[in-house]
Amino acid sequence: MKLSEDLLELLRRPSTCYVATTMPDGSPQLTQTWVDTDGERVLINSVRGFLKVRNVERDPRVAVAVSDPADPRRYFQVRGRVAWVTEEGGADHIEGLSGKCLGGPYPWFGGREQARVIIAIEPEKISGMG
Repeated sequence: MKLSEDLLELLRRPSTCYVATTMPDGSPQLTQTWVDTDGERVLINSVRGFLKVRNVERDPRVAVAVSDPADPRRYFQVRGRVAWVTEEGGADHIEGLSGKCLGGPYPWFGGREQARVIIAIEPEKISGMG
């Protein structure tokens, strides 16, 4: 499924984003996160070993909600599957997200020894409001 121009515009801005994954018992797990795109997929950056990463490696089904910070009633929901998780480029990616979202270098809250990963989500269904 192709990402619309309106959704791409939000993904390229510092927009509010939540990603939902599935716990081993089937219950939902929700995390606020920074979001990005490569033009075809939704990209999330995380740390190897974090709960959402373990969840998507076990069950690739996810949902992402992205809202417009200037008008939170305007949002998109993307349901899909994780196409891949990679450490390649993860540190550079978080630096780019930090520049977009914080206006400067990433503060490395958990320390530079953390292995940053990029989670790429292939959209299967997209809906929205506003």
